[in-house]
Amino acid sequence: MSQSSTAIFGARRDQAFPTLSEADIDHMRRFGEASAYAAGEHIIKAGDVAPGLIVVLSGKVDITQDGLGRRETIVTHGPGSFVGELAQLSARPSLVNAEAAGPVEAFVIPSRRVRDLMVQEANLGERIMRALILRRVGLLESATSGPIIIGPSGNADVLRLQGFLARSGQPHRVLDSGGDPCAKTLVERFDVDPHHLPVVLCPNGRLLMNPSEKDLARCIGLLRPIDADTLYDVAIVGAGPAGLAAAVYAASEGLSTIVLDCRAFGGQAGASSRIENYLGFPTGITGMALMARAYNQAQKFGVEMVIPDEAKLLSAATDNSGARYLLDVGDGETVRTRSVVIASGARYRRLDVANLSQFEGTSVHYWASPIEGRLCAGQEVALVGAGNSAGQAAVYLASHARKVALLARGGSLDASMSRYLVERIKAQPNIEVLTETEIEALEGEEGNLATVRWRNRVSGQVTTRPISHLFLFIGADPNTDWLAQCNVALDAKGFIRTGSELGPEHGLMETSRSGVFAIGDVRCGSVKRVAAAVGEGAQVVAALHAYLARDGSPAVTPQSMVPRRRV
Repeated sequence: MSQSSTAIFGARRDQAFPTLSEADIDHMRRFGEASAYAAGEHIIKAGDVAPGLIVVLSGKVDITQDGLGRRETIVTHGPGSFVGELAQLSARPSLVNAEAAGPVEAFVIPSRRVRDLMVQEANLGERIMRALILRRVGLLESATSGPIIIGPSGNADVLRLQGFLARSGQPHRVLDSGGDPCAKTLVERFDVDPHHLPVVLCPNGRLLMNPSEKDLARCIGLLRPIDADTLYDVAIVGAGPAGLAAAVYAASEGLSTIVLDCRAFGGQAGASSRIENYLGFPTGITGMALMARAYNQAQKFGVEMVIPDEAKLLSAATDNSGARYLLDVGDGETVRTRSVVIASGARYRRLDVANLSQFEGTSVHYWASPIEGRLCAGQEVALVGAGNSAGQAAVYLASHARKVALLARGGSLDASMSRYLVERIKAQPNIEVLTETEIEALEGEEGNLATVRWRNRVSGQVTTRPISHLFLFIGADPNTDWLAQCNVALDAKGFIRTGSELGPEHGLMETSRSGVFAIGDVRCGSVKRVAAAVGEGAQVVAALHAYLARDGSPAVTPQSMVPRRRV
């Protein structure tokens, strides 16, 4: 293994690359098929879908990742090792290359059977799952694998694409077209007009000109076409805490499950720089880490992930295939399902300033991730908000920025923020809390913010400061616009009405349409906490079972793994 790879995996190397015992291999054989490879044979190529998890019986397999103009060896697998990482769990394109260093005998476990292995061989499955996750973490930290984004530093579209890949847990590289010699070489090689930047070079060799998130996801194999002939037991709209929890519990109990989200997994929880009051994590955990675990867990149980893709219309099915509902999504595709769980969460509120959109993407942010942390390193920034998300973001940004001005409309933070966050903010010498304060104006040129002006609502004092980055955490509105023509009852604020408030005939979390349920932030009366959303995601599965039983669907044995039904 190369020195850089050794440094990345460090003390976790033995967990990332375990050697299986003969007993382990015997347990795994029944899930795979024998295979052999000649010396020098390319077993897996980055950008192509691998045949599955490859268990090496004899010989050696070199695992490499492609740098710009060079190939780096990550590890060499010998007898008792297995080839694969998280991409093989859901049959996505590989991020690395695998080549036989000599004659190799092995057996291959296809992706669909890897999930069976995880469930049926729990102890072995735990070790394999840990290894797959650690290998992905290593690829993320190496920043060598995956697509390459080439464009001007700080460009809004560069940040958009970089943010999407980061939130999706996808390794990638970003090269500054203005100063990186490798970027200049690639721009010249592909004869790219500077006005067409940014461009993305995908692992399969395709070059995309400033793509949408969906086009990029399709190019790297993250988003696949929806099979119109597949009938799902449940379609879940939204991959935040509530949606992912529902997916994990539904799939683990044998319901064929599909999840759609128009952005990335994690929802608003994924934006939290640190969650410290979630049960079971006394030292805290980042929202992205928590949500990535849930996302991987759902895939372990065979959940079909369709991200990013947007649900546009919910309608009743009219054929005799067994489907009760149809979900129209992007690109004219349709999901056929027996039931629906709406977990579409909320969308960020925008500041009521006339020229706000001019600075969004480059200088105005709704997310405080390491990307934004690097952007504002050593600078003064402003943050608007008084809830827990705002408090977490302020503390996180204070570790990067020279100063954080925290603006709140109310008279104090105590009424809307957890006590531990209020105390932590007070302890940060570079966080200035400005209560009873509102943003009045933003000024800058060419999409780059230069100054922010705010006013104290009590004294009337106006302050102008040279600030290049503004963070907005001012709450969210229910993401229910897409339900306008779907006959799902909403309250006056746009939240989905469920259960007893609709009438005694409606079950818990059931909407005005039978077999359509709502959970999480999008539901009227829900508690806006990650733990509450996860609880509702688990709770709705019982309601799904009851509905499907009433609907005449075949009974499902809990914890069994049932293949998707075809119509």
